[in-house]
Amino acid sequence: MSVRRKIDETNGIYFITFTCYRWLHLFEICNAYDAIYKWFDHLKENNHYILGYVIMPNHMHALIAFTHSDKIINTTIGNGKRFLAYELVNLLKVCQEYDVLEILKKGVLDSDRKAGKKHQVFEPSFDWKECYSNWFIEQKLNYIHNNPCVGKWNLAASPSEYVHSSAKFYLEGIQGIYPVKNYLELEEIDLTKPVKSNKLK
Repeated sequence: MSVRRKIDETNGIYFITFTCYRWLHLFEICNAYDAIYKWFDHLKENNHYILGYVIMPNHMHALIAFTHSDKIINTTIGNGKRFLAYELVNLLKVCQEYDVLEILKKGVLDSDRKAGKKHQVFEPSFDWKECYSNWFIEQKLNYIHNNPCVGKWNLAASPSEYVHSSAKFYLEGIQGIYPVKNYLELEEIDLTKPVKSNKLK
């Protein structure tokens, strides 16, 4: 997957954003939220930490702490986008969203089509910011948790009421649909050291 700037690091805390192709509401159309939770599970199984997230109808934000591994973070994210693209296409087929699938087919560049790509599910790049401080992490968590309640969305009356988000955990101390790790707990964890055994977080 192409990105605007590659993350060549193998560890660190990053704010990640995926956007669906042409801002189509793909997550909502085919109820693909569980596909993202499956990807989160995969990250946890590989000793990374999900610190916060929100899944909107056409994009998602996640705050992820990557533990050192033999893969650069860019590769891990690229693999995640490929997995999610495959899952979304299958779900769209099940939902018989053929018009949407046709749009995704037309979005594939000729060069990518020759390489075997059939659908353009996400925008070609993903956005990211490295989080160097607790202040910056808190800023990003506030931003993503408020996302469903601002602007055109109005998906919930308050951040904690939106189910596909970690807001309830940070605001009320109650884990939501998907359990996350409080970023403050990372102060005792050295992300630069590889973990030999898989430990779900």
